[in-house]
Amino acid sequence: MAHVDSDCVFCQIIAGKIPCAKVFESKTCFAFLDIAPVNAGHALVLPKGHYPTLMDIPAELGNDLLHALSVVGKAIMDVTKADGLNLMQNNYEAAGQLVNHAHYHLIPRFSDDGLRLWEQTSYTDSDEMQRLATKIADLVK
Repeated sequence: MAHVDSDCVFCQIIAGKIPCAKVFESKTCFAFLDIAPVNAGHALVLPKGHYPTLMDIPAELGNDLLHALSVVGKAIMDVTKADGLNLMQNNYEAAGQLVNHAHYHLIPRFSDDGLRLWEQTSYTDSDEMQRLATKIADLVK
C-alpha cells in the first residue's frame, strides 16, 4: 500500500473525505477536474500514493501515469472539442506547486484562448549551453 499523508488535501480527495469531480481512477492513479481551471475541462492526474514531487514518484508508476494521462487527455479533447492540450507539472513552490502531492495538469487549449505560457530567452552562446548540458548529463549518469 502506498504512503498516504492525512494532512494532504489530495490524499483526502482520493480517500473520499473531500468531494471532487472525479474523471478517472485506477489501482494507482486518480484524476479529477481542477476547481480553478484555466479552461473548462482542466484536470489533475496524480498517483494515489503521496509523493511530494516528480522526483519522488517511483519509476514503476511511470506506465500507469502515462496511461492515465493519455486516456484522460484524449477524453478531455473529445468532450471539450479542444484544439490542443497542455501537460504541465510543477515541482516546489517556486515553480508554482500549490499542493505538495505530485500531480499533472491536463489543460484543454483553444486557438483563441489567449493563454501564453512563458517568455523564451536564449543562451549567451552555444558554449554556455554545452557547459550546462555537460554538468546536467554528468549528474544523470
